[in-house]
Amino acid sequence: MPYPIHRFQAMCRLTPEEERRLLTLGDAEVVRRRGETFQHEGDVLSGFHLHLRGWISSSILLRSGHRLIQKIHLPGDMLGTPSMVLPKAADTLTAITEAVTAFVPYERIGQLFTEAPRLAALFTVAVQMERLTLMDVLAVTRNASAREQLARLLVDLHARLSPIGLVQDDSFHLPLTQEVMGDLLGLTAVHVNRTIRAMEADGLVSREGHRIRLLNLAALRDISPLPPRRPQFEPVWLPAPL
Repeated sequence: MPYPIHRFQAMCRLTPEEERRLLTLGDAEVVRRRGETFQHEGDVLSGFHLHLRGWISSSILLRSGHRLIQKIHLPGDMLGTPSMVLPKAADTLTAITEAVTAFVPYERIGQLFTEAPRLAALFTVAVQMERLTLMDVLAVTRNASAREQLARLLVDLHARLSPIGLVQDDSFHLPLTQEVMGDLLGLTAVHVNRTIRAMEADGLVSREGHRIRLLNLAALRDISPLPPRRPQFEPVWLPAPL
């Protein structure tokens, strides 16, 4: 299956050669079993991973022994890029569902800066968008109510799943347990469950198994404490394609 390149297409009009480079950037596909940890915090690394299919979590272990989930990754993401500036892996990557990844050696990214500088610039923009996401999460964690945090999470998942065709009638598969959502939002599983039930009672969402429907997307966006981020399309500083 090809690497989803919608994130890069949202930044500029890609040339056929740029699309080819993106689609062939990774090595052979690797299937990750549900629950498999394929990168451990502290591992010595030689590259990062493209995310092709499934759901994957990024987490770190605090000194207290508690796990902190930093990000839920979806197809089109690049996994482990923060570790590029460190001698060892900054986070642990675990498949929440069966997932597919493709490994990218660091040297291959380095070649883009000389052979395809515009694509390298887009890679830099993509990493900065990840930084913005983490800034937003930091801004709302413990400074927003559980209802606001959960609304932000659901709106974010809806926005990220839509470009890859995984949203139908504002509903999508949500394979996250309440414990995982709690770790991600800094809440207890009980608090997550209570908040979701309240949203259901208010007609904001409905659930059927692991599928959730956003019944009032506009209201959820209003409840979310932060507006969505959108990359600037073809900024003036972007290098011209070769």
